[in-house]
Amino acid sequence: MEFENRYRVIQWATGSVGREALRAILLHPALELTGVLVHSEEKHGRDAGELCGAPATGVVATSRRDEILSSEADCVVYAPRLADADEVCALLRSGKNVACTPFLFHRRGRSDPVAEKVEAACREGNSSLHGTGIHPGFAGMVLPIALAGMSRRIEHVRIEERADWTFYDSPRITFDNMRFGRPREEATLAANPFARFNAELFEQQVWMLSDALGAGVEEVRIEQELAVAPESREVRAGRLEAGTVSGQRYRWLGLRDGKTRIEIEALWTLGGFYPEHWPRPRDGWTVSIEGEPSLQTHFLSLASFRRRDAAIDEHVQAANVATAMQAVNAIPALCKAEPGWRSSVDLGLVGTGIGFGPSTF
Repeated sequence: MEFENRYRVIQWATGSVGREALRAILLHPALELTGVLVHSEEKHGRDAGELCGAPATGVVATSRRDEILSSEADCVVYAPRLADADEVCALLRSGKNVACTPFLFHRRGRSDPVAEKVEAACREGNSSLHGTGIHPGFAGMVLPIALAGMSRRIEHVRIEERADWTFYDSPRITFDNMRFGRPREEATLAANPFARFNAELFEQQVWMLSDALGAGVEEVRIEQELAVAPESREVRAGRLEAGTVSGQRYRWLGLRDGKTRIEIEALWTLGGFYPEHWPRPRDGWTVSIEGEPSLQTHFLSLASFRRRDAAIDEHVQAANVATAMQAVNAIPALCKAEPGWRSSVDLGLVGTGIGFGPSTF
């Protein structure tokens, strides 16, 4: 594939998503890796290739943020597990565009202090920000907008996500952050800061869709329902005890004139338990538009649809690959965009940069 320019890129964080982004940057014909930010001293000073299973690159990872901020680059792929808006603003002020996977997808309504800080940083650094991923991101932003291109009139948009966390291997994310396996009162939105952080991300997605589709949403309401395990069960991340949280159901309702115009529903379970009264969409993401005509599509990310020997770990990791690639593939368009906070609508269709090229080293 041919590109007009070659862009210098820094990878910020090398966790499950960041490592996949790092591999992609090294393979992408339009990108040149110039720096890597890591969060542990164990990774500090190691070659970038060593951190993602690639040959030596000559680019040495650093845990020193000031080194990254003072270095020259066109774009940073920002993919830490714990996101920090002040870090992103510092990168933007330093003149670097930022493709971001953990948050900052869109303004949260019309008055948003964080958004105002981000936009000020973009003006100061003459830079652009793009928040993206698999969901929020592709499944809940790109797919509905693409479907809407076949609509004459839209009445209602619904995005459903169904995910089984049973085979996810991170105890910290599953039990500490998500608070599966905890008493119900510890997993409520009021009690869990991580749940509130996640809820805000999907709220941003509702506002983004409202702006893109002309829904005129006036407010976003959030609903949460928690289910508990009827019996104990071993899962990949540890042990789920009976009577603790095994299901989390969220709904984000974008309202205009008291009527729901845009709806996002997340159905997350652990241990194979699924409440009988919950909706039963297929695993993955289902987008439905009610209107003229009514449209529906389903999206699923797996390691392979052909290879029967694909292990469950590969299927789980496929979502991390998809998340990383939405950010990496957006870099050329983001670097050419006007300064500011740029959504999927602003950048247009993001295609593949590697395509049928090499996927391994």
